[in-house]
Amino acid sequence: MKYIVVTGGVMSGLGKGITAASIGRLLVEMGYKVVPIKVDPYINIDAGTMNPFQHGEVYVLKDGTEVDLDLGHYERFIGVELTGDHNVTTGKIYRNVIEKERKGEYLGQTVQIIPHVTDEIKSWIRRVAKESGADICLVEIGGTVGDIESMPFLEAVRQMHNEEKEEDFALIHVTLIPLDSGGEQKTKPTQHSVKELRSLGLHPDVIVGRCKEKLREATKKKISLFCDVPVEAVISDDDAGDIYEVPLKFKEEGLDEYLVKKLKLDKKRSDNLWEKIVEKLKNFEDEVTIAIVGKYIDVRDAYLSIREALKHGGIVCNCKVNVLWIDSEELEKFKEIEIETDGILVPGGFGKRGSEGKIAAIKYARENDIPFLGICFGFQLAVIEFARNVVGLEDANSSELSDTPHPVIDLLPEQKEVDKLGGSMRLGEIEVEVKPNTIAHKLYGKTKIYERHRHRYEVNPEYIEEITKHGLVFSGYSDNGRRMEIIEYPKNRFFFATQFHPEFKSKPYDPSPPFVGLIKAAIDQKL
Repeated sequence: MKYIVVTGGVMSGLGKGITAASIGRLLVEMGYKVVPIKVDPYINIDAGTMNPFQHGEVYVLKDGTEVDLDLGHYERFIGVELTGDHNVTTGKIYRNVIEKERKGEYLGQTVQIIPHVTDEIKSWIRRVAKESGADICLVEIGGTVGDIESMPFLEAVRQMHNEEKEEDFALIHVTLIPLDSGGEQKTKPTQHSVKELRSLGLHPDVIVGRCKEKLREATKKKISLFCDVPVEAVISDDDAGDIYEVPLKFKEEGLDEYLVKKLKLDKKRSDNLWEKIVEKLKNFEDEVTIAIVGKYIDVRDAYLSIREALKHGGIVCNCKVNVLWIDSEELEKFKEIEIETDGILVPGGFGKRGSEGKIAAIKYARENDIPFLGICFGFQLAVIEFARNVVGLEDANSSELSDTPHPVIDLLPEQKEVDKLGGSMRLGEIEVEVKPNTIAHKLYGKTKIYERHRHRYEVNPEYIEEITKHGLVFSGYSDNGRRMEIIEYPKNRFFFATQFHPEFKSKPYDPSPPFVGLIKAAIDQKL
């Protein structure tokens, strides 16, 4: 097994996840099977309880594990489906160690960071790598070198480096190369970051320099001299027009060739799929604007997978998709609204805040025949809007949001028995039946699909018959018809919503059907 470990220095948010995903893409295109692992040094067991304002999107894997958004990059770039085992957190590691200690597995030893915690980390990484059957294991260490939270993981990496053969291990360090007021590329932050890394017993094999503009040759030579790496191992990661350009930038810099040499790999083949994708991104024929109506718009990463899925749909439709961000709370201040856009998307979310603004946007889309896509909470609010304004149930709402006499969205009876906050959450990939001769069937081209879920509340079965009488179609369902999964309104050109999150399975070379449907309808709307 070959191991590539990616660390970061100077500051957080440099793009270690994109760097790791891009390296994985290059290796995949050479014919290698890659398994990625993300290490998050926080004590949380997973990202499920984290505030999107602070942490961005909670990404859901097929087994229902809620994880950091970087795993979404891995799935999209590398083309893999991951599970909870591919996300290691301090919480998971300490939980395992404490459980072993309670069972007496350490035979009365004093349990310490070294060797017990570090052994658990190494064991986890090696187990996942082996079980995957991959050729190369790509490990991203979250946080920044020097953070106290990261220390046990960096120590485990140091031990692994000593335990593995030299040709089976590569360490890539991502640092910041800022520009001073005179436009000079400054290497001192990188020098200090590498010094910090070396003080922990680790020496980078490759330095990836994040910078505004391409690294100059003189800058590379200076970093090479002071950080003791070959000039060819100093890689420029200058700002790209799109994140999907990064693998090609690395290829241009020769990173793939250097890793082949360092890890003594055979260069099997070269796939140009990614080049074709980037070429399409640069040469769109059409252009549309989609309004995303949400409450986390100040933190755009809260809707990262949705933004990417819109881009993927644009690739297949040969159309650039611009996003108009609309704060759903702001919409609540107006009695009448008007949204100048080619399509409206209401994403997932939880809680009452901003919900009436989202409902107003849905009503505007339905009444003005604006292409509309609702996702998860957006699906539920679309049902509420229809029940209020078409069916005539003026007080219709979700029991999550109010004590309503018409809970058209509610917990199912068995959920009420066990419900705690999130205790009845429906998570992960679930089979959905699609009705023939519907828009959903036309989009997916099949009657059985598998999509990822993250929700608690459902369409209340008591109201389904009344709602369908007025023209709303439930075109997808699960759990033997007990749970509604897709709605569509045939009177409009495209009014479509899903209880599941189709964005989590969208990829640039395999776009999500609902997003393709929205963008095609938006193009038709412009015409």
